[in-house]
Amino acid sequence: MDAKRILNYLKQLMTNNNRDWYLANKAEYDTIRADFEEGVKLAIGRIAGFDPSIAHLRVKDCTYRFNRDTRFSNDKSPYKNHLGAYIAAHGKKALHGGYYLHLEPGHCMVACGNYWLPTNILTSCRNEIMANTDEWLKCVENKMFQKYFGSPQASSFKTPTDVSSWDQPQGFGLEKLKSCPSGFPRDWVHIEYLRMKDYCCWHQVSDDFYQGDKWLDEIESMFKTAKPMMDFINSVIDDYE
Repeated sequence: MDAKRILNYLKQLMTNNNRDWYLANKAEYDTIRADFEEGVKLAIGRIAGFDPSIAHLRVKDCTYRFNRDTRFSNDKSPYKNHLGAYIAAHGKKALHGGYYLHLEPGHCMVACGNYWLPTNILTSCRNEIMANTDEWLKCVENKMFQKYFGSPQASSFKTPTDVSSWDQPQGFGLEKLKSCPSGFPRDWVHIEYLRMKDYCCWHQVSDDFYQGDKWLDEIESMFKTAKPMMDFINSVIDDYE
């Protein structure tokens, strides 16, 4: 994948985000879009090697429209400033977690897991974590998981807003409760996992990460590392879908 060319186009778009410029440069968009989609196709093939549940997916099942939905936004820019693909066995809109690739100037990323979970499912996930704590800790407190996504501890969850950000170099859990969820023991030793409102982990990468084809080896390592955590949570979610 020619990430340099893709990101160069997106950089130009960010300062010329209007329909006239887009149409004048439509040929370049078509070129970089085709290149990105070929990369997604390769990623699906690589991930399917260790997760056959996503082998049936086509590129169009995983990618998004380039046009922004501006109906409820103060920002009326018509186009996105990134390209992303969500490779999820049950589809892009399902709660069942998946694997995410993101190309954006200065904010390229790899992510995996589940987010925006309803309260009833979160409660079930928390119960499952408490009932199978040793299994859960093996998924999220091993050296490789901590290397790629960090090691969330109770102290790191005491931020003013209790909200993390994709802009952080790495992370596990975007949002969390300010205190222990109702009905759970406040003094549980691993309370940081009960306070989480999602089970998504991410790792920021450099702008040249997706250049060429070596990135396929890197995402395979990252996704293999995150998969046991995601499988643990998906086993709960699948009871509801």
